[in-house]
Amino acid sequence: MKQTTNAIVMIRPVAFRMNEQTAVNNYYQKVLDGLLPSTVNAKAQQEFDIFVEKLRAVGVDVTVIEDTLETDTPDSIFPNNWISFHENGDVALYPMFAENRRQERREDILDVLEGKGFEISNIVDYTSAEEDGYFLEGTGSLLLDRANAKAYCALSPRADEELFIEFCEDFDYAPVIFEAFQTVDGERKLIYHTNVMMCLGETFAVICADSIDDKKERKMVLENLKADKKEVILITEEQVNNFAGNMLEVRGTNDKRYIVMSASAHQ
Repeated sequence: MKQTTNAIVMIRPVAFRMNEQTAVNNYYQKVLDGLLPSTVNAKAQQEFDIFVEKLRAVGVDVTVIEDTLETDTPDSIFPNNWISFHENGDVALYPMFAENRRQERREDILDVLEGKGFEISNIVDYTSAEEDGYFLEGTGSLLLDRANAKAYCALSPRADEELFIEFCEDFDYAPVIFEAFQTVDGERKLIYHTNVMMCLGETFAVICADSIDDKKERKMVLENLKADKKEVILITEEQVNNFAGNMLEVRGTNDKRYIVMSASAHQ
């Protein structure tokens, strides 16, 4: 099974802003004083369009889906939190912590992808867990080493351990479970998503090992990565704050690999 893909889905935002419902445990969000929501969204759309153009220019197959104003979905640009796609045609739908994020799930997106020739053979739906207050936010909460059939998960209010294990059993992944922390106002608090502090590529892993406070857990995670012959690239908590852990490796023309990251992470 391949670790990287040359086909991605991107949702073009129409109401992007700080999400008050997710800010309760996503401490990376910032209020931009003096900027109207419409200004923030216009800037997000501009960056989005440039990003799509750059990806397509190197041969990445980007399917752009327009968000809708019918729902209040400020975080719609992060569809990987509610859906994941798998090489055998399986699709997983995930339970979301914030109520306004649950409205991001749209059946018509699957119709668009099937219309483009992508195979969707089976849908595994975990969303009913929302009713009981359990969440697992897609490949934000769990990081998949598809080639080695391992799944890494930093537990948090948005990543339930039992749900994660259920996913691993359903999709034949070996679970690697730990807790990761960040310092907020002098306190160590759980990092809400695993993909904030860790990234997996074909041959490498970027990780903020210092965020795993428990030494045994830290050693266990690093040993798993090294056992699979990943080049381990350590980053600091400051680099995590600049989104250096939040990256994605994709493939373009002639299977050339590219690492996608924000300008903040690159700096």
